[in-house]
Amino acid sequence: MKPEIIFENEYFVAVNKPAGLLSIPDRLGQELSLKQLLKDRYGEIYTVHRLDKDTSGIIVFAKDEATHKQLSQSFEGREVEKYYQGLVQGIPFNKQDSVDASIMEHPGKTGKMITHVKGKASLTDYEVLESFRLYSWMQFRIHTGRTHQIRLHMQHIGHPIVCDELYGDAQPVLLSALKKKFKLSKAAEEERPLLSRLALHSHRLSFELNGERFELEAELPKELRALLQQLRKWSF
Repeated sequence: MKPEIIFENEYFVAVNKPAGLLSIPDRLGQELSLKQLLKDRYGEIYTVHRLDKDTSGIIVFAKDEATHKQLSQSFEGREVEKYYQGLVQGIPFNKQDSVDASIMEHPGKTGKMITHVKGKASLTDYEVLESFRLYSWMQFRIHTGRTHQIRLHMQHIGHPIVCDELYGDAQPVLLSALKKKFKLSKAAEEERPLLSRLALHSHRLSFELNGERFELEAELPKELRALLQQLRKWSF
């Protein structure tokens, strides 16, 4: 759960957040968060944007109030280029397209979102980078920053993010589903999944601050790199 610092200067710090770590403390405050780890290191730190707990990748925190204000305005004003990568179920018909579907909170389920005409405008561009037999590795650019936007938009077009327990089937990726003559080793009682976490990663951020352009990128975590390696090997 150790976060990797991608870049920092006197104004902000950019971190590659591991999956399973909260961005900021939840209401109960009982679970460890990235913000708390950074506060322990830097003292005061300011939230600019968030990633879902189960999403890995690049996230930025400001080191002072003036930077916090500037960066927050850039994010809210859609001046920040935000790119994600992820694995979805199936193969979308269009290799490149956009999902323009408004998002609002689910009226009966706390913490869940739905697409609805009365929701807030939400736009996601997507591109299929690699197609496999059962899955597609994709890049997403979000023009808005709604809660669960990519996850919900991919469900909306019938290709939910792999291992998504809210908007998909939450089923792990198993080698036995890819490899035709799969045999479990004698020492193993059950098959270990290739992936059981949400297959979504905040890959790249591009923004301007104090007249300087920043292009920041977070490397894929090893479990996603290993998964892609297996998909390329067996999905033909």
